[in-house]
Amino acid sequence: MWIYTVQVDSMMCGMCESPVNDAVRKALPVKKVSSSRSKKETTVVSEAPVAEDVMRQAISATGYGVLPIQSASYARKGLFSFGK
Repeated sequence: MWIYTVQVDSMMCGMCESPVNDAVRKALPVKKVSSSRSKKETTVVSEAPVAEDVMRQAISATGYGVLPIQSASYARKGLFSFGK
């Protein structure tokens, strides 16, 4: 699994988070998307690597600025993640 942290500029309220999440879900095959206006970032979890340029375009199309994108390998943590 992969985790992406996208710095998003101009999210001001909770209503700003939803269009960003929806745009990423529609553009890419992801498992989880969550945005935080207070952290000014969107976190994306996917099974396989995703095209960062597609993610950048999808978020930009909502009217928000996309700053650096960081990616890393992601291992699930929890009770039922043995051997994964």
